[in-house]
Amino acid sequence: MKKILSVLSLIALLSTGVISTTSFAEDAVAPSTEQAAEVIAPEVAAPADAAMVEEMPAAEPAPMEAMPAEAAPAEAAAPAPVPNKGDTAWMLVSTVLVTLMVIPGLALFYGGLVRQKNMLSVLMQVFMIFSLMAVLWALYGYSVAFTGGNPFFGGLGKAFLAGVTPESIGATFSKGVYIPELTFVAFQLTFAAITPALIVGAFAERMKFSAVLAFMVLWFTFAYLPMAHMVWYWDGPDAITTAESLDVVLANAGWLWAKGALDFAGGTVVHINAGVAGLVAAYVLGKRIGYGKESMTPHSLTLTMVGAALLWVGWFGFNAGSNLKANGYAALALVNTIIATGAATLSWTFSEWLLKGKPSMLGAASGAVAGLVAITPACGFVGPMGAIIIGLVVSPICYFFVAKVKYMLGYDDALDVFGVHAIGGIVGALLTGVFVNPALGGAGVIDYVANGVAEYNFAAQMTAQLWAVGTAIVVSGVVAFIALKIIDLVIGLRVSEESEREGLDTTEHGERAYHS
Repeated sequence: MKKILSVLSLIALLSTGVISTTSFAEDAVAPSTEQAAEVIAPEVAAPADAAMVEEMPAAEPAPMEAMPAEAAPAEAAAPAPVPNKGDTAWMLVSTVLVTLMVIPGLALFYGGLVRQKNMLSVLMQVFMIFSLMAVLWALYGYSVAFTGGNPFFGGLGKAFLAGVTPESIGATFSKGVYIPELTFVAFQLTFAAITPALIVGAFAERMKFSAVLAFMVLWFTFAYLPMAHMVWYWDGPDAITTAESLDVVLANAGWLWAKGALDFAGGTVVHINAGVAGLVAAYVLGKRIGYGKESMTPHSLTLTMVGAALLWVGWFGFNAGSNLKANGYAALALVNTIIATGAATLSWTFSEWLLKGKPSMLGAASGAVAGLVAITPACGFVGPMGAIIIGLVVSPICYFFVAKVKYMLGYDDALDVFGVHAIGGIVGALLTGVFVNPALGGAGVIDYVANGVAEYNFAAQMTAQLWAVGTAIVVSGVVAFIALKIIDLVIGLRVSEESEREGLDTTEHGERAYHS
């Protein structure tokens, strides 16, 4: 427990070292009637809104003879909004791309990194987690994350997808622009599925399969869903017309959204959330047998490279799809995802080359993932040059945690979930607050009262980002620790020493990934 607190303290120093301020984020999001709102989820904002979901009535025009010209009403009713087919098609493609990230992308990336005797167990864990989360999302996850309730979690009004039909529509980040609600449900389902699957890399090669599934149910319910609600839930842009209506939206919104925290595609909700849970799991389960004494090198860097490439391609749906529309800001997110990842790959490779004497494929793949993680919260907010800087900065920091801090503090994060996802997510979340500034090429933040870009406030925005980072660390860490302890008492967490030495492929699943 002391080691966990030591690492969290180190994270806090890293976060607070970036900016010291006494301002409050509410200054940026709670304007007076004389001053326009400053931090309102912009047209290019975080990848979720879904609050302004309305039912689109079926068109049933009256026959021509039923309404004679002389009886025509003085004022015609406003037409019901119709989802744009281009936006809808792009969101469906994005959903498929994010699915590709998980199965097979993440599964192959992690599978290649473990020893041969545990390859199939990792594939099975990722595959089953995706399947389990998909079902839970439909049963209650969507409702808890994206309906009104309180600032920390939603209600059960749409449990079992009640009221979600092919005709119901959901808001985007532009006034009067909608997509089918089912499209949004499916897109966010993939986010809910990949986030718990990321944690697998931290406890790989030593956790019971039954314990893995039980842990994912608890962590998804009490960590992922509240974070998604706090960061991404609001009433939608059409609900904001005046300063008074803005106050109502802020009162109904998720806690961190109301503070002005910016997270375009999941730096806090996905990566910090999963990474911190992985760190806690690594400490609670303990080290693998032989860790530090026996060789535990990846059994197939070929598969790891294939998995990393699939992650990179799928990430275009993850980031550019989070714009919810097919327009220039989706293109901005896509371009930033390419170049930030390229910059991070270069900076990790050259850092390793300088310090170890040789550049490695493992290092290049790790750098690419670090870049993808860091640009995730920023991709629709920052300009291309800001994206390159984020990529160049994140890899050396993640490399330091992977190569130095992990061994200094003695935790066995098998596939560096904490060092890459949590640390990369923290760096990205904080730098989002810096490079969103229009003066630095950023897109700025939309003021939906004035219908323009709000004035940038560095202190207020960075305070909001720090709130989001700190909340993700605390929520995920506490939930993960309690969940793991409960599961350990009920069914146990670790496989036996004999099973671990033989490998989880045969002892847990009765199969082998390879046959000679």
